[in-house]
Amino acid sequence: MEGRSAKAKRKKRKWVKIIGVISLLLLIGVGAYGYSVYKALTDTVDTMHEPIEREVSEKRVEDLTLKDKEPFSVLMLGVDEREGDRGRSDTMIVLTVNPTLQSVKMLSIPRDTRTEIIGRETEDKINHAYAFGGVKMSMDTVENFLDIPIDFYLQVNMEGFEDIVDAVGGVTVDNDLDFTIEGVHFPKREITLDGEKALLYTRMRYEDPRGDFGRQLRQRQIIEAVIKEGASLSSLTNYKNIFNALGENIRTNLTFNEMIDIQKNYKDAAKEMEQLTITGEGTRIHSIYYLLVSDEEKETIQKELKEHLEIVESEKNP
Repeated sequence: MEGRSAKAKRKKRKWVKIIGVISLLLLIGVGAYGYSVYKALTDTVDTMHEPIEREVSEKRVEDLTLKDKEPFSVLMLGVDEREGDRGRSDTMIVLTVNPTLQSVKMLSIPRDTRTEIIGRETEDKINHAYAFGGVKMSMDTVENFLDIPIDFYLQVNMEGFEDIVDAVGGVTVDNDLDFTIEGVHFPKREITLDGEKALLYTRMRYEDPRGDFGRQLRQRQIIEAVIKEGASLSSLTNYKNIFNALGENIRTNLTFNEMIDIQKNYKDAAKEMEQLTITGEGTRIHSIYYLLVSDEEKETIQKELKEHLEIVESEKNP
């Protein structure tokens, strides 16, 4: 039973990345097309909006101004919600968005990464920050770990992936590998997938000779397909289903006006997406598994993200 539970959790961590990226890019791409759509959108944003009590990051010299097209960052938390429990952030992804470069960098932080938990005065697995102190502690901890400002958060219910794909009417992808997973066959040709099959499609890795590369390719296919379907809201008759799926499964501190600014000033940033990874050494401390990330590795990642956010070190630390 423990083996099956661990396997299920690993699968969730793999595909929750897709949910977060889809959610952010849909928010970037959404526009108002008539009063009814506008009203549905504002209602959805009201449902998703959950501000948090948090001071402006000391890692910013000046307050962020989206109207001036300044680069910004988002922490995406894939949460396994449970009744009577805050849940666990099994997936943590940081996105930096630069409209000038028209690019998005996406960094996945391994859940077992050992780091200082800000507000607890202890070192622990980075995903434990959410269990200890929710979104705020997660943002503070990730900000300290990466040494960059975390401007916004996007919390995604991990059960919402299928709803989002189904809401856009399914997706069509060009499958380049014939395979079967959990009794479902995916032929090598153009195929149309509903939410359940799209989830299975992105899970498969071990039968693919390309390993993670092949899985990431399928993830990108699904992301691009959902964006293609979801961005054309003016031609969809089921926009209410799309907004309902987003409203039920996403929470964020982004306001409606900030989303409008992003839609106006940052929509071209999704043209180029780059995935970043953190490497480390697995070890056990007091019989608990951790991933230890070297200072050199952290500095390399920090430098790349700071450059993408256009943060000048001499200004931050005069």
